[in-house]
Amino acid sequence: SIPGFILMNDQKRILIVRPDRIGDVVLSTPIPKAIKKKYPDSFVAVLVRDYTQDIFKHNPFVDKIILADENDSFLKKVLEIRSNNFTHSLSLLPTERLNYLLFVSGIKTRIGVGHKFYQAITNTKSVFRRKYEQSRHEADYCMDTARKIGVETSQLEPEIYLSNDEKAKVSEIRSKLLGNKKFLIGIHSTSGNSAPNLKLAEYLKLAKNLESHKEFAIAITDNNIPSTFNDHQEFLYPNIGKSLRESFLTFAALDVLVSASTGPMHISAALKINTVSLFCPLPACSPKLWGPLGNYSKVILPSENYCQIQCPGDPKKCTFEGEGGINTKMIENGVLSVLNLQ
Repeated sequence: SIPGFILMNDQKRILIVRPDRIGDVVLSTPIPKAIKKKYPDSFVAVLVRDYTQDIFKHNPFVDKIILADENDSFLKKVLEIRSNNFTHSLSLLPTERLNYLLFVSGIKTRIGVGHKFYQAITNTKSVFRRKYEQSRHEADYCMDTARKIGVETSQLEPEIYLSNDEKAKVSEIRSKLLGNKKFLIGIHSTSGNSAPNLKLAEYLKLAKNLESHKEFAIAITDNNIPSTFNDHQEFLYPNIGKSLRESFLTFAALDVLVSASTGPMHISAALKINTVSLFCPLPACSPKLWGPLGNYSKVILPSENYCQIQCPGDPKKCTFEGEGGINTKMIENGVLSVLNLQ
C-alpha cells in the first residue's frame, strides 16, 4: 500500500480488534458487513487470536486476518499493523498492550470501549458501557464502535460463511451421522466455565431420554469426550480431535443444538441452526444480552424466583438444580417444540 495513494482517495482502512473468546468473536461478525455497506471501498481487517481466526475465514467482508499473538515482540506486531496503513481501529476488548500497539502503529482514529487511563493519554475515542440495558444485546453493544465512525445499522445477526466445498462436506457428515434416523440432535455438555450449566450426569440423562425417540440420532459435540460419557458408545462423538473450523461442519449438519450459553450456541446460530439454550435470568447473563441471534431458538430459564432462593452467588457455579430449576424434561420438550414434534 502507498500511503499517499490512500490519503488521496480517502479510503477507510479499518481494523476490528476482538482478541476474545469464541462466542464474543462470533457476535462481532456483523461489523465487517455493516462497514462495507456504509463504505463499499473500505479495507476491513480483523485482529483476533489464533484459535478464533476460523470464525472469519471465507467471510466476504473481511479483507485480512491478523493474529493477536502475545508471543510476538511488540515491535514486530507494530511493523505488521503499520504496514497496512490503517486509518481506524475499533477495539471491542481493549487491553493496555493493544492500546499502545495501535497508538504506536500510527492509526489516526482509535476507538475503544470504556475510558481507561491508558486510553485517555493516547487520545483514544471511547464508547461507554456504564450499565447493561436489559433490552440491548451484546452484538448491539459491539456495533456501537462502528456507529462511532458513521455506520448506521440495526442488522446484528452473526454469520459464519462456509465455502462450497465445506457445504458439500456438511451434507456428507449429516448423511453419515444420521444413518437411518431423521433428526440429528447435538448436545454440547461443557461451557468452559463461562456460564451456568447442568452437571454432566444430567446431560447424560438428557441424551438417553432423547435417544429413546426412534427418529433421533444423538451427537455429543464436545471436542473431548466428557468423563461421564466414557462408557456410552451408543452416542456419536463427531468433534473429537477436530479443529474449530472442522467442528463448524458438524454444527452445520445438526437439526438442533442443546447447550448452555456458550460459544457453540453462537456458532450454531451464526450457521442458522436451531438451538435450545439454557440461560440464567440475571442481567449480566440473560438471553436478552447473550441470546442466540438469527436462527430459530428456544431459551430455557429456571422459574422466576429460582435465583433468589437457589443462587450460589456466582452464576458460573449454578447447575440449575433444585426446585424451580431446569430439568431434562423441560429441555426434551424444548427440542420437540423446535422440531415441531409436539
